[in-house]
Amino acid sequence: MMAEFYAESPYTLNLRRATDAFTPLLTDERLGQVWFIQANSKDVGYVVVTLCHSMTYGGLSAVVDDFFIQPAFRNTGLGKAAMAEVRSFCAGRGVRAILVETGRDNAAALAVYRRAGFVETNLVHLTLGLADPTHAT
Repeated sequence: MMAEFYAESPYTLNLRRATDAFTPLLTDERLGQVWFIQANSKDVGYVVVTLCHSMTYGGLSAVVDDFFIQPAFRNTGLGKAAMAEVRSFCAGRGVRAILVETGRDNAAALAVYRRAGFVETNLVHLTLGLADPTHAT
């Protein structure tokens, strides 16, 4: 499914890096959580949430790192349900804030996140990559 997710973006998935990124996440629950989104007992999407300590929010924060639903299953309430599950998981873990990153031109994703309660802030998210990202070739 990650390949499907990347096929909709301007990025190319590097499968080796993706595998290397998933392995510690799947083996150490302190790093976050992965959910498969299902419809009729079939996996049709997934959500990846990673965890870190935030000075800004005074404790644990979470990042919705990947969120994908196959096109045929969008606009069916699965995204809303997935975000509710993420919120419940985070509240249960004592998370103080949930952050998400998406493209400014991704209207569909922005709508899902806004309906889930995410708002834009005056904070600017900057990145200094110390290693190649998963989508780098």
